[in-house]
Amino acid sequence: MSDNVRTYTTEQVEDEQETETSADEELRCPECGGQLATDTEHGETVCADCGLVVEADEIDRGPEWRAFDSAERDSKSRVGAPTTNMMHDKGLSTNIGWQDKDAYGKSLSGRQREKMQRLRTWNERFRTRDSKERNLKQALGEIDRMASALGLPDNVRETASVIYRRALDEDLLPGRSIEGVATSALYAAARQAGTPRSLDEIAGVSRVEKDEIARTYRYVVRELKLEIQPADPESYVPRFASDLGLSDESERRARQLLDTAKSQGIHSGKSPVGLAAAAVYAAALLTNEKVTQSQVSEVANISEVTIRNRYHELLEAEDGITVN
Repeated sequence: MSDNVRTYTTEQVEDEQETETSADEELRCPECGGQLATDTEHGETVCADCGLVVEADEIDRGPEWRAFDSAERDSKSRVGAPTTNMMHDKGLSTNIGWQDKDAYGKSLSGRQREKMQRLRTWNERFRTRDSKERNLKQALGEIDRMASALGLPDNVRETASVIYRRALDEDLLPGRSIEGVATSALYAAARQAGTPRSLDEIAGVSRVEKDEIARTYRYVVRELKLEIQPADPESYVPRFASDLGLSDESERRARQLLDTAKSQGIHSGKSPVGLAAAAVYAAALLTNEKVTQSQVSEVANISEVTIRNRYHELLEAEDGITVN
């Protein structure tokens, strides 16, 4: 028995050695034993040493078109979009268009339109197979709607979708509304990405009340152990300055005012949105740009009283200026 096992093992080793030898021979020139190189432009495999053409008319498995930049490559590519967490099925299902036209751009007949409508209906039903997928589809639609209204980039939407999926997987939704958890996920994602929105701005586009958003946000952050730093007033400055049409000089001045306030501890316990709005207003005045408190209040979605109070504190901190 042991001799048979030994013989069998030896045969295996010999087969492996033969396979390695044949594979090595395929990578070597049959004439001089040199290294082979592939010429994709001419579809040939040639020896790098002696120039022998080992194989010609090879099949090009790449696309038949050429592109010189990423935009042209995207426009010519006919493959599907990459997977994304922003769709409940990660973008892997089939979508049937609503144009009612064939591949040549011609309108479909009445019977064909009815057939396509039935196919679309069944396709939508099959895309959401159970209640969990229907829940996810509704929530991700809400996240996309709110993110569009707030002007948040795709990376924030993607992060919010991942947070919501984690909340759903860890069974955090019972007793809470889908809209509330979706809004909390978007609020947390915006803060993580360094493009925060105030709670009032979030509540303005959400279908739930501000108190419910704050309560659900604290619960989600605690249960999922999300690492979210306190909001920095400086992160609001670029958006406020842009919306008000202020210069780069004003934006830099606003950042300087906030840095001074942080060094003196004035920012502690204050709303970051209020501080940012007041810094932008003060910087505009210091650089002789005409901006009213009403305009800043409208952009920052905060009261004029808060802006005045924070404005006085910022200027008093700056070089000890006393404001009457």
